Amino acid sequence: MDAAAGSGPRPAVPAPASAPRSPGAVSGRFLARATLLSAALSMAAAVLGLGRDQALAHLFGAGAETDAFLVAWTVPEMASTLLIEDGMAFVLVPAFSLALARRGRGTPGPDPVRALVAASLPRLCLALAGAAALLVLGAPLLVAFLAPGLSDPSLAVACTRLTATCVLSFGLAGYCSAALRAHRSYLAPGAIYIAYNAVIIATMVVLAARWGVRAAALGVALGGCAMALAQAPSLWRRLARRPGGSGVPRAAGADRDGGPGVARAAGTDRDGGPGVTRAAGADRDGGHGVTRAAGADRDGVTQAPGADRDGGRAFTVGLVCAVLLFAVGRQSQVLIERYFASGLPAGAISHLNYAQKVAQLPMSLAMMVCVVTFPVVARAIAEGDVRRARDRVERDLTLMACLVLLGTSVVVACAPGIVHLLFQRGAFTAGDTAATAAVMRVYALGLLGHTLVGALVRSYFSTGRASWYPPAVMGIGVVATIGLSAWAVGPWGARGIAGANAAGISLTALLLLLGLGPQSVPVRIPRVAGALARPVAAAVGATAAGLAGAGPADGPAASTAAGCACASVVFLALAWLLNAAGVRSLPFPVPHSVRSPLTRKLRHGR
Repeated sequence: MDAAAGSGPRPAVPAPASAPRSPGAVSGRFLARATLLSAALSMAAAVLGLGRDQALAHLFGAGAETDAFLVAWTVPEMASTLLIEDGMAFVLVPAFSLALARRGRGTPGPDPVRALVAASLPRLCLALAGAAALLVLGAPLLVAFLAPGLSDPSLAVACTRLTATCVLSFGLAGYCSAALRAHRSYLAPGAIYIAYNAVIIATMVVLAARWGVRAAALGVALGGCAMALAQAPSLWRRLARRPGGSGVPRAAGADRDGGPGVARAAGTDRDGGPGVTRAAGADRDGGHGVTRAAGADRDGVTQAPGADRDGGRAFTVGLVCAVLLFAVGRQSQVLIERYFASGLPAGAISHLNYAQKVAQLPMSLAMMVCVVTFPVVARAIAEGDVRRARDRVERDLTLMACLVLLGTSVVVACAPGIVHLLFQRGAFTAGDTAATAAVMRVYALGLLGHTLVGALVRSYFSTGRASWYPPAVMGIGVVATIGLSAWAVGPWGARGIAGANAAGISLTALLLLLGLGPQSVPVRIPRVAGALARPVAAAVGATAAGLAGAGPADGPAASTAAGCACASVVFLALAWLLNAAGVRSLPFPVPHSVRSPLTRKLRHGR
């Protein structure tokens, strides 16, 4: 039993040889396994995404009909950024992480996780349903705004009314994803795009002859429902489980919060701090002798202004607005592309779309690192361990840069062969291949910027507080993109639009890096900049080698294979020489991390 208020401290118990581990800390092996799982699921989804784009190109080509559908596809693209990938995750992962930290410390009262769900999910569903209904009704105005030069707006309106329903389904999918990732469960969230793309492909194949390109729009609507349904059972099991940690029955004397098999010695903290006595005035919920600051909650975490003391409202209106403004600004680059491309000859929107989808594959793979570690960073911040959060973010930035720059080298070197192999069949002609490859090479120049923006913004929002700097600098990047697009679309067409996109997002990434400080995760900017310079240098050499290898080869398959091999070998060799992202140390821990899932049962995230 805890000492009564005003009593003296209890006799100290000798601390164990190893320091107590934070409840939110995770091992490097768990992060490696989770990253490998997420990457495997992401690659499977990417393969199906390519199959979806191939089916679209084969059935409908790159003409006016496809342009009309892609204008309607703007709605799910925006919804996916706002509700799954960025917006919902930035708000809910820190909120659920804080609720789980409170649950782990045994905060008295209702379960904080269930309280958060009860307070947020019904209101969210009502708001999303209303937004979807407004989009259905306002589809003609939306199409006129997005693509005023479109040759067939009626087809785009019909498709938009179908895709608008994904606002509700994507919102539910994003909510489930954020909650599950905060619980360190990555299987169901990683599989949602597999279900999404599979449903779209099936719908197009079955209904294309009867419905035309409207079949693709219907597939988007049905695919959104599949994403939500794929995660609902997993989240329900976690919410229905008794609060107390892993769900494994606690042995007599074990930690009351579900710490596996850790018995509490006499005089230790009642919440499982092994062998650590609580000084007078320390946090009674497991703060390990740290006096609770004024205004902090019972778990030693300072509450944001306006936050609910019971955890029912763990995020403020300001945070939601800041996240939404940033996500809208980021996704508006696609709107800018389609606005300016709608005035070009038919097919320009399609060429930009196909180029973007292929070029972004390396970025999607690199972002899996951040998807896995964002809940870790948010939990570290919730527990007050800023140093652990900083070290994690710095490692993530350099590793993600290496992954995306390797892919960038391959994309730039092998663009014509890649596009030919993926799309040149059916209604997709050789002229479409040449135009798409040219755009893809320019677009790839901004991949590092896109990846860094996705990683850096998590440092601002992982604290669970509103930060207006990210939307402000995203606005600067959007203005730069608009100005450059207006200037470049005349002389360079779709390539000019892609170049403006790359320049605008790279400017945003630079400003986000320079703005990191005490209000976010305080990374060491000179150290990060020096670490990023190494993979950039390796990418320059690898791109030159890839172009040299792909040039003499005959045929798209041979050209792509030669260019990919040359770029990969040279990049890895230069990365080793420069020790980019500490690559020289990777061969030792990686085999153990890969071997571990085969020999040990995964116990994390339960």
